[in-house]
Amino acid sequence: MSKKEVIIIGGGLSGIMAAKTLMDKGITDIIIIEKSRSVGGRLATRRIQDGKADHGAQFFTVRSTELQTDVEKWLQAGWIKKWFGNPYPRYTSVNGMNALAKKLAETLPIKLNTKVSSIRDGRDGPLEVELDNGEKILGKHIIVTAPVPQALTLLPEIEGTELKHITFAPCFVGMFTFDQESIVPAPGHKDEQLPPGVERVVDHHKKGISSTVTVSVYMTGAWSKKRFDLEDVTTLAEIQKVAELYLGVGNQIVDAQLKRWKYAEAEEVVRSPYVELGRNQRVMVCGDAFLRENDEAGRTRFESAYLSGISAGERVAEKLKGSTLS
Repeated sequence: MSKKEVIIIGGGLSGIMAAKTLMDKGITDIIIIEKSRSVGGRLATRRIQDGKADHGAQFFTVRSTELQTDVEKWLQAGWIKKWFGNPYPRYTSVNGMNALAKKLAETLPIKLNTKVSSIRDGRDGPLEVELDNGEKILGKHIIVTAPVPQALTLLPEIEGTELKHITFAPCFVGMFTFDQESIVPAPGHKDEQLPPGVERVVDHHKKGISSTVTVSVYMTGAWSKKRFDLEDVTTLAEIQKVAELYLGVGNQIVDAQLKRWKYAEAEEVVRSPYVELGRNQRVMVCGDAFLRENDEAGRTRFESAYLSGISAGERVAEKLKGSTLS
């Protein structure tokens, strides 16, 4: 049984930023536990034959000084680029959004392919994280960055009433390989004058991340929710009809894949960058649904996840340093 000062559950952007904030403040006895084979969460990129497609977040905008400072560093390092947009530029990773997550996390202690089954709050003792394989990790503080419905299933013994109303809309994404150029207009992004139920269409070749022509079709939360229980082949066939609108003369689809996001976007947000739970408030829940009070956008996005992670890391660091001083 191992012990850590801070255990972070979830290796998406919030978890990465919480860990980086703690490390920057000298708190290094930490671990990120991520159930997938890669960090990033919805900063997700899939290889499709010789090409690739972002099938989670496509880009991000900047409103806060914290993110603007980091964006300047990322631009200088060549990790990201301005894709399109005015007055708020849309930034994207030069090698796919998951590549940015990996760059941000490359110096962090991470345990991949590891699923948490429960979190227990042991009165006066340490918090206990139990993994699916039966292993247990003890910690002074835990930061949970999984989507709220998932987070609450890990906390059966910890009261989280103020979060139970937070629900998420799903999202279906169809990814299609064309054998020739698409007619998606430059710079490869379209979110207006689309068929009903379609949120956006992206050409990743024109976006600059794919050597082959790969096109993603994002469906709205309402559309995806109505079809969530259908077979994948049925759903993909419906989405493919949209992709076919952008083939052009003589073009054809040579590969089609589907991604289901069960927790794509919070339908209601929390007006606080984190919520503290447990007997001594040593369990913190944060993520893209947790917004700072002065957040003008008022919705889940890359920046809300980024800021929530930083705020959570700062709060835990403050608590740990306070307990050390006392």
